[in-house]
Amino acid sequence: MLKRWEDLPEFMKTDEVRPYYETLKKEKISLALKRIMDLVGGIILVVLLALPMLFIAIWIKLDSKGPVFYRQERITTYGKHFKIHKFRTMVSNADKIGTAVTVGNDSRITKVGAKLRGCRLDELPQVFDLISGDSGIIGTTKKNLDFTRVSLA
Repeated sequence: MLKRWEDLPEFMKTDEVRPYYETLKKEKISLALKRIMDLVGGIILVVLLALPMLFIAIWIKLDSKGPVFYRQERITTYGKHFKIHKFRTMVSNADKIGTAVTVGNDSRITKVGAKLRGCRLDELPQVFDLISGDSGIIGTTKKNLDFTRVSLA
């Protein structure tokens, strides 16, 4: 849901952002419907993907030591930090033994991880972020909010 102007983080309360905020404010019903669709869609996806995700989780555990999930930090529309869910595709201490950027034949990628990345199946657990409201099936459209021309720095 759209926060009140007074509740936005300070870095967002600028003269440049205000017109975009006012546009979104007029779209409260659309934003509520979007959230409902995200929630319903997320629940349907969890039901449909539960068995494949269980299989993938077991496959990851059999392939390498470490947790099944990898959490990557992202920032929401309102500047809130959260960690998305992904299936782990690299060795468990990959951040300590290499760079933050993954290159083509990175030796830290597990055998199962290479297959998951190739099919983008490592992204499936993000359905949990969809249900929690940290992400959405469809983001804010350019028609409603265009921050590309707004400097938030």
